[in-house]
Amino acid sequence: MKRSKKIFLIVAILFVAAVLVISYDIATKTSFPGSKSYMEESIIDDKEEDTITSKEEEIGREEER
Repeated sequence: MKRSKKIFLIVAILFVAAVLVISYDIATKTSFPGSKSYMEESIIDDKEEDTITSKEEEIGREEER
């Protein structure tokens, strides 16, 4: 086997190993979105509707500029 072919195989194996390690690391730090229960902040209350309308007004003001 030529020297360049050996170098290519070594680099390819290192690349695949690095991708697998990074994939495993990312997979352990995240969870499937469907497995989480809803947080209280994500449920819109009557109080939060006021903040939504005020943000819509701010966006309208920005568009007028």
